[in-house]
Amino acid sequence: MQGTQTVLTDSCSFSGIQPAIASLPYPPVAVSAKNPAYASLLSIDYCGSVSELSAITQYISNENRLSFGHCSAARTLLGIAMAEMMHLQKLGQLIHLLGGSVSFAAKQPNGKMRLWTPEFLTLPDQPLKMIAADIESEQAAANQYRMHMKMIRDEQVNAVLARIVKDEEYHIMLLKSLLQEGC
Repeated sequence: MQGTQTVLTDSCSFSGIQPAIASLPYPPVAVSAKNPAYASLLSIDYCGSVSELSAITQYISNENRLSFGHCSAARTLLGIAMAEMMHLQKLGQLIHLLGGSVSFAAKQPNGKMRLWTPEFLTLPDQPLKMIAADIESEQAAANQYRMHMKMIRDEQVNAVLARIVKDEEYHIMLLKSLLQEGC
């Protein structure tokens, strides 16, 4: 079939996107002493159902699906995903320093390891529902970090987690703004 073909393109540019982080410095990634129990807690933040790995994957999926019709929202989600990648990296460092091993399995409270799975993601089809799901995920992550900070008695580790919570709160603000704008 010769003739005119319609070429579909996505003109949303991701050039210049920066991580969406609060304008505060991160504390040094350090631990007071090795503690495998703390490493296990952080493995949940690393790759559990509520985790940085889940957040990254959910944001990238939503960004891909929004870029064609909602470029501004897609750009914001990519910036948030980049920040979550930074969090994942810091958690990996902490887990290693605490004497744990970085993998895609999180140690559950019952002692069993659970592999990360895309079943942990919430991926609605409608743009506003995507953003609402992202807000819920950010709130759950911030709450989980706060809970873990109460369980961890290491000021070095908790300083990093508290800084990550600041980013999660910033993400919630950005996402609520997208929701109010109708995406």
